[in-house]
Amino acid sequence: MFKKKEKKKKSFLKIFIMIGGGFLIVIFSAFLFLFYGPIESFKEFWITTAMTTMNHRYLATALYSDEYIQKVLANNSIIEVNEVSNPDEIKFRKYTTTIYRNQYEKEILQRDPDNDLYKVINISGNGYQGFLVAVYDPSRIHIATTQYLNVRGESILKVSERENAIIAMNAGGFYDPDWNSNGAIPHGTVISNGEVVSDYKDAGMGGGFIGFTNDNKLILGSMSKSEAINMGYRDAIEFGPFLIVNGKRSFIKGNGGWGIAPRTAIGQRQDGIVLLLVINGRLASSLGADMVDLCDVMERYGAYNAANLDGGSSSELVINGKIINTPVAGGTNGLRDMSTFWVVK
Repeated sequence: MFKKKEKKKKSFLKIFIMIGGGFLIVIFSAFLFLFYGPIESFKEFWITTAMTTMNHRYLATALYSDEYIQKVLANNSIIEVNEVSNPDEIKFRKYTTTIYRNQYEKEILQRDPDNDLYKVINISGNGYQGFLVAVYDPSRIHIATTQYLNVRGESILKVSERENAIIAMNAGGFYDPDWNSNGAIPHGTVISNGEVVSDYKDAGMGGGFIGFTNDNKLILGSMSKSEAINMGYRDAIEFGPFLIVNGKRSFIKGNGGWGIAPRTAIGQRQDGIVLLLVINGRLASSLGADMVDLCDVMERYGAYNAANLDGGSSSELVINGKIINTPVAGGTNGLRDMSTFWVVK
């Protein structure tokens, strides 16, 4: 009896090992097929997404050669419109009509009862979900920064509370030399209330000025700091890429080279209404968006000028002190400490 039991145990063990080994073979084969097989779209998605993150580029560099990565990035790129926004094309307008050209114009222009400042519109597309906030008074949009500039960043909730902000959204990127993501030093020039409050140039980051002039017009343009001051920016950051300039859409090859991730963008219609966009990502319900998706959404809702802002783990939207989107950073409530924010007060 004892020997029979031992034989049965050994048989079960062999079967278990065979099943486990077969399962591992299937997993390994699937891995090889996805990452080295014929599905180029998956490899492009994986590489472009990993290479535009701050901390996870190893997910691409550990699997592919530098030569192959550069080839993929070259096939997924964005060529911005080489112009500066023309402020004369933005003409503020008040509407009395109840006739709309399409459903998107109706969503923007048909205001919520008892709310003349903003409206939140649910956004969804192929693989993504998010929120578009139409702000009807651009004079109330400003840049806020961490109060510990060059030391550490702050949570969007703390900044929103201190600024008495009705709406707060992440803005530009930040320099992160030790990969500690403390949000201390904003990338590029930051202008707040007409004054340069930070001016750090990170050689690894590009982008132009994105901000509002004293006339409350969103102006996008690649220029020097002195040119930006002369332009009359009251609140601005440097980031990009630009999505739409003077009604002209950037040329996007592939997915634009930024992969699929949580996204943040800002735009303005010709009638002056400002569009704040935050798209969820890295979730089962919303993988994220690429540059094509951002352009599509902004065009759909009538943006005449629009730009990408810092995304990924930085994409955050707070309204009346509550987190509206689903941030995916490692901090409390999925938030991360950052250096610059768009606030509506």
